[in-house]
Amino acid sequence: MKEGVVSAPTLRVGVVGVGSLGFHHARILADLPGVTMVGVYDIRPDRSREVGRQLGIPVLETRQELLAVADAVVVVVPTTAHEEVAVASLECGVAVLVEKPIASTLEAADRILAQARRSGVVIQVGHVERFNPAVIAAEPYLDKPLFVESHRLATFSPRSTDVAVVLDLMIHDVDLIRSLVGTPLRDIDAVGVPVLTHSVDIANARLVFESGAVANLTASRVSLERMRKIRIFQRSGYLSLNLADGTGEFLRLRGKLSALGGAGGSPWAVGALDLSTIVERIPLRGDGSEPLRRELESFRDAALGLSPPVVSGEEGRAALAATLAIQERAQSTVEEFWAPVGASVRSAD
Repeated sequence: MKEGVVSAPTLRVGVVGVGSLGFHHARILADLPGVTMVGVYDIRPDRSREVGRQLGIPVLETRQELLAVADAVVVVVPTTAHEEVAVASLECGVAVLVEKPIASTLEAADRILAQARRSGVVIQVGHVERFNPAVIAAEPYLDKPLFVESHRLATFSPRSTDVAVVLDLMIHDVDLIRSLVGTPLRDIDAVGVPVLTHSVDIANARLVFESGAVANLTASRVSLERMRKIRIFQRSGYLSLNLADGTGEFLRLRGKLSALGGAGGSPWAVGALDLSTIVERIPLRGDGSEPLRRELESFRDAALGLSPPVVSGEEGRAALAATLAIQERAQSTVEEFWAPVGASVRSAD
């Protein structure tokens, strides 16, 4: 090293769990500046070796071996194992990025957060939509949202059918909308329907925030088409974001034009107006960065103490709490719907 030149800090990172998503974490980390990829570990040795061979990354035989050489780990194991792996990592003083949801229960989430506080290391939760290019491009135009509507629709797949669609898909939008509105939740209502499984396959939730903002969320895993869209209405205009391709637009009145009058208001002949003359359409597009890469960059910086985590463990817990409340209400509507059917069957026996 040349005299007077200080090298940038490097973070030694490993990945626990290299299934489909874990593979992509490892792929990006292997090429991320400021990161030294020290290894991968999966409960399936063959999978570990396959990923290590593809990416040229060391393979560790046990999780303990990985924790012994890492400053930070990315935890991409089934949700039911999040607590075990995260707590063990934090006990070793290793920073943790745990995929969403932070845990399967609030009690498990609390134990993870308690260990993070005791160990004094960073924990971040992998709510990747926070890093969506459309969301980032929309941030300069956000101004006290009043109504938010989201649709997250997916075609049916056997993956994750062991849990309701709320925890599988809707949690993405619960976290994102909480961050956009920026005030605590006041009320939650929801309805859910099991279509192809015994769990809720399509759900709708209505969230009311202390600011007065209202959000309407729909999530489905039995759709004929895929959709990841969110619309944000506020006094200054309207944001429409396509999260699937990372684009969007912001619509607002041009210049210093005042809003059109309602009944008894402005005498303008609204039907004769060309909206393009009074409405400005501002296209929104990110820089093309991969959201997962942005997430890992933020985790690197947080683990190195350069910035706070974008999605803290506490925020991950809050998203889980809201999502579990939605799931409970959605499931109760299912039970109420089927209860009369069950009663009539029993009376016929």
